[in-house]
Amino acid sequence: MPSGSQNLVHHRLGDWLPKDQSVLDSWFRHKVDKAKARNRKPEEWHPVVQEFRRLIESDPDIYMSFHEMFDQEPDKPPYNQGPTGQWKNRNYMHLLELFDLIITEAPAFHDKHHILPMNAVLDWPMGTPGGLRAFLNPKVNQMFHKLFDVWFAFLSSPDSRYVLTDEEHGWFGPAASAALGDFAETFLCDPGAPYRGFKSWDDFFTRQFRPGARPVQFADDDSIVNSPCESTVYKTAHNIKAIDRFWIKGGPYSLTHILNNDELTSQFVGGSIWQAFLSALNYHRWASPVNGTIVKVVNVPGTYYAESPEMGFENPDGPDPSAPNASQGFLTAVATRALIFIQADNPQIGLMCFVGVGMGEVSTCEVTVRPGQRVRKGEEIGMFHFGGSTACLVFRRETGIRFSADYPPGRAVLLNAAIATVE
Repeated sequence: MPSGSQNLVHHRLGDWLPKDQSVLDSWFRHKVDKAKARNRKPEEWHPVVQEFRRLIESDPDIYMSFHEMFDQEPDKPPYNQGPTGQWKNRNYMHLLELFDLIITEAPAFHDKHHILPMNAVLDWPMGTPGGLRAFLNPKVNQMFHKLFDVWFAFLSSPDSRYVLTDEEHGWFGPAASAALGDFAETFLCDPGAPYRGFKSWDDFFTRQFRPGARPVQFADDDSIVNSPCESTVYKTAHNIKAIDRFWIKGGPYSLTHILNNDELTSQFVGGSIWQAFLSALNYHRWASPVNGTIVKVVNVPGTYYAESPEMGFENPDGPDPSAPNASQGFLTAVATRALIFIQADNPQIGLMCFVGVGMGEVSTCEVTVRPGQRVRKGEEIGMFHFGGSTACLVFRRETGIRFSADYPPGRAVLLNAAIATVE
């Protein structure tokens, strides 16, 4: 590819991976070369990676799907080339070799982009039927959870701070600084301290705004609902069904699956949903959208890398450009997520639910409130730890919510901004 040219992949939503395939190719070549240089034999891999290999090889369905996900990639450019030029020679052992490297590193800022490492190496396998079957398998997701526990322990340690520097690929270097904006003025940090005062990579990722950076709009007006996240609006929908075909094109919502068969689900049938996704560079803490009381908190284990079938390679021209939309709704029903039910002070709103959906990578959804706790608009209720993510607000049919025309799909919305009113 000529220098400066771009090969855009339109199915990557939310800046979790660069849309320019050449950037990902460069990152991938670097990782492959680094893994090769380590020259670690399978028996020398981290124990959790060795356990992953045993799972693949001991279960016939998982073993077959981990072969099919590579065999099913299209035999046409650019999929027959891949980042190393030898994509079709890849297999699950090569994948595990990369896992063994990735869980020892903190993500750097590569070529003006933040790249989620696991998402990058699984990007094309996720688009195949074999990949879908593998990544929906509970045993595989339990194994990813174990893998991420190891990785998260490293990302939470001081050893992970080596990427928090002013160097070219550091998080305070020129490219990252341009992407993050006025960092020192916006986020709590110590500009004069090593690593800006952050204790770990995770401490940096879950950084907090300085007081006043995101003022709470209409703090005392209970007829207005505020944005719970710094995000980009994905979709709003009304008259949501209890059960729907959430995997088809258009991504209808299916309340029973989103709310994990919770006993409170019936209260939301026929209601409304507001959904927004978070860029990898966004602030990742959640704030209460209303004044009210926490009723219930539920952590739902789910998938990490399952994509909607609409995200796959079935389109003759490559992945469907509209497929991200289908997958966003799909993930609310299957991915790892946290449910926070809130009884709003305004009886017209009544019971509502915040849904934080972790997507890929560590995907830890940490809830920081408890049942019975009073919350005010703008007060923290939880956070995402590393990875792509999306969030939903679910309302009852009786609420009569009206979403602001100021924030159509694709529009960025600030934390604590007014996004809806009760009619």
